[in-house]
Amino acid sequence: MQEKRLLERLRAIELDPSWRGESEPQAAIASVLRHLMEILNTRQGSVPIAPDFGIPDFTSIGSTFDSDTLPEIEETLGKVIAKYEPRLVEVTVTHQAKADSPFVIAFKLAASIKVNDKKVPVVFEAVLNADGRIEVLE
Repeated sequence: MQEKRLLERLRAIELDPSWRGESEPQAAIASVLRHLMEILNTRQGSVPIAPDFGIPDFTSIGSTFDSDTLPEIEETLGKVIAKYEPRLVEVTVTHQAKADSPFVIAFKLAASIKVNDKKVPVVFEAVLNADGRIEVLE
C-alpha cells in the first residue's frame, strides 16, 4: 500500500530522483487528509469522468436540516469516502453536535489506514462552513 497518491509520488520523484517511497504513518495520514478535502469539496456532477465523485450540495439543507436528514448525510459521506479514498478501511461517519456552535454541522470520520501491512486508526473531523466548503481536521 502506497502512502501517497500517484501524482504525489511522481512529484516526489521529480523533486528527488533518489526517492523511493516512505513508510511513515504521518505521511499517509497527511496525504489522505489532503485527498479527503478534495473529495468533500467537490460537488457531484462536476467531474465528467466520474459523475458520482464528490458530495451533493448540502448548502440547501439549512431549512430542512433535522435528525431525519443526518443518517442520510452520514451514509452519503461514508459511501463517497469508501469509494474514492481506498486507503481508508472500516470508515464510519457520525454527526458531532457542537454545543458551543449550534449552527455548525460537523461529522466525525473514524477509519483505519493501512501502513506497512498494519492498520492504523485515524479520526478526522469534517466541518461544513457557512460558505459551503468542508474543512477536514485531524
